[in-house]
Order: sequence, then structure tokens, then C-alpha cells
Amino acid sequence: MHHRHTLAAVAAGILVTAGIGATVPAGAANAPALHSSTPATALVVNARWGGHTTVDRLVIDVRGKLPPVTVHQVRSLHYDGSGKKVPLAGKYFLEIRLSPAAAHDDAGRSVYHGPRLVKIHLPALKGVALTGDFEGVVTIGAAFDTKPAFKTLRLHAPERFVVDIAHPVGCRA
Repeated sequence: MHHRHTLAAVAAGILVTAGIGATVPAGAANAPALHSSTPATALVVNARWGGHTTVDRLVIDVRGKLPPVTVHQVRSLHYDGSGKKVPLAGKYFLEIRLSPAAAHDDAGRSVYHGPRLVKIHLPALKGVALTGDFEGVVTIGAAFDTKPAFKTLRLHAPERFVVDIAHPVGCRA
């Protein structure tokens, strides 16, 4: 019995050190595993877009709790894992990274139903691509002809991450 509690304590220490965070209450080593209907890792299930009066909106739909997201302007888009250049036309690009996240289930089947690579004809947004589902990080790239001025929103119920990109100056929607 003592050995089992020691293993649980060591495992909890490893999880906390790895940044996953876990608490193991007394007696938890003997408790049956609990299953939740909410996935532990956020699942990226779709990317969609629309044109509005002054902005183009890119929405990333997530099943589970919305993970941390970063958005950075990059010189070009590359597929995670292979490093191959993404064939999206544009002069400017945004890389949107969700982590920890996945676009596949535990069996390795894709849960992502959005575009893999698509050209878009909106005033600002010119293309979207799923650029990665690799090692707990999902990346989506967006292409533009003009430097994107954008803001982001985290929306809930349902969980989604939004990037609003202002239309270029002098553009009429």
C-alpha cells in the first residue's frame, strides 16, 4: 500500500513539474479513474470566416476548454513537422497557435472539419490553412495582401477564438 502512495506522489510531482498540474488527494491512488465528457486536451474542430462592414473575421471553433492562443505575424507559413512552405499567396501572414490542443482524437482520427488550404476573396483575408497538428500544438495560418491590423477575442459557449482583421484603408466592403 505504501508503495502505491509513493508512486502516486512521484507521478503527481512529475505532472506538476511538466506544467500539467495535478493534485492527488489522500487515497486517490486507490480510487477508480474518473471519466469526463470534456476532453482534457482542447480539440480544434473548425476554422471559418466572414466579411463584415469594416473587418474580416476568422473564427476557430474548439471543443473543450479554449487553450492559450498566440497570434504572430510571420514572413511565411510553414507546415509544422515537415517545415515545407504552405502554398498560400500573400505578402503578409499570421500564425495562430493553440496549445495544448489537437485536431485529432485519441485514436488519431481527425476531428477538424475546416479547410486544409483555401484561397479567400475578402477585402483583407486572402487565405487560410491548417498548418499543424503536431506535438500538442495546432497552428492555423492566414494570408493577406496588406499588413493585417487585427484584434483577437476569446468567446465562450460555444468555445471559439476570433481574429478580426481591419479592412485595408480605402477599401469598400
